[in-house]
Amino acid sequence: MPLAPVEEMMWKKSPSKSRTKMSEVDINEKYESREKRILTEINREKLPSFVEALKNRDYMDLRPFYQRRARWSTEMQSRLIESFLINIPVPPIILYETEYNSYEVMDGQQRITAIRDFYKNQFSLTGLELWPELNGLKYEQLPIKIRAGLDRRSISSIVIIRESTSDPEEALFLKQKTFERLNTGGVDLSQQEVRNCLYHGKFNSLLLDLARYPIFAEAWGIPKDDNSPELLKNNLYKKMEDVELVLRFFALRNVDHFRRGMEGFLDLYMMKSLSFSEEDINFLKSIFLQTINLAYEIYRDHLFKPFDPKSGIWKENSYKAYYDAVMVGFSRHLPESKRLIVQKNQVIEETKKLFEKNESRLLTGGGKTKAEIHQRIRIFDEMLSQVLEK
Repeated sequence: MPLAPVEEMMWKKSPSKSRTKMSEVDINEKYESREKRILTEINREKLPSFVEALKNRDYMDLRPFYQRRARWSTEMQSRLIESFLINIPVPPIILYETEYNSYEVMDGQQRITAIRDFYKNQFSLTGLELWPELNGLKYEQLPIKIRAGLDRRSISSIVIIRESTSDPEEALFLKQKTFERLNTGGVDLSQQEVRNCLYHGKFNSLLLDLARYPIFAEAWGIPKDDNSPELLKNNLYKKMEDVELVLRFFALRNVDHFRRGMEGFLDLYMMKSLSFSEEDINFLKSIFLQTINLAYEIYRDHLFKPFDPKSGIWKENSYKAYYDAVMVGFSRHLPESKRLIVQKNQVIEETKKLFEKNESRLLTGGGKTKAEIHQRIRIFDEMLSQVLEK
């Protein structure tokens, strides 16, 4: 199994295990020691001062590209401004302190962007219900008293202090749990959107990039044109499930270290990815592209689509479990790529036979334990090995 240099080392440090059976005295001591407790501070700032502070590039990392793909519409931004005008309470933004007076936005990126852009006159108010007289106006066009009233409003923030724990992995865990439970904004974030916000870096950028690879996008029914109006309507794309699929490939290549269930294992891999070097990233990118290109050479339009022995045809939709088996299986046989392509007809016939067996349920979604996921990958891997032996 080809692994990046860092992957061969990153599992050596096992995560700390929490004791589930503790005496009352132990529990009280744990609480008094402030273990697994978040340190916070609360701030409040006038809107003009807040917008001015945002001009300092080191002050707050909005990372608009790394948050959810769907953006607030101008009407949604306008309603936030209207809420400030009429003094409707606006939820505080949640920040994570990365360095002293330097923060990442955990919750509230859309609110911050709306405030900043309105004060920069980048959009006109629209769709206001209580102040329709202001529709069509930018900040600089507001009547003087209205503008002064808006300038008196404040935005609150809750800051999570980075010294909440001294253990780096524990800090990431607390950060993730905080983000998940604060998850406001009207639409629940998917697990990958959470990872996308918390573990941004070179590896996360790679996931986003590979999710737009034409062969991959087409196999999952995702529009390949980045400017297509249908793209944001695609459920896999909207919730970043396509990005999670790419992550599954990289993580399950390390299936021997599988723990915490699928979601927890993907979280753990993302945490560890923060230490990946440029060399590691290039290696992983190459492995993904070689693997999916090989799989496409074999299956073409049937890529990741299971075979139905009853009807004798391939299913119309791709399946995640089968995708896992195909991608990890082929990645283990990249040195024999040319031979597999030459024997593609045999690979296809043997693949069909896999779905006639009882254990084929593992290839279409059945089984979530480590043993079952291991078995799913083994089934496909052994089929390829048998073809190569003939």
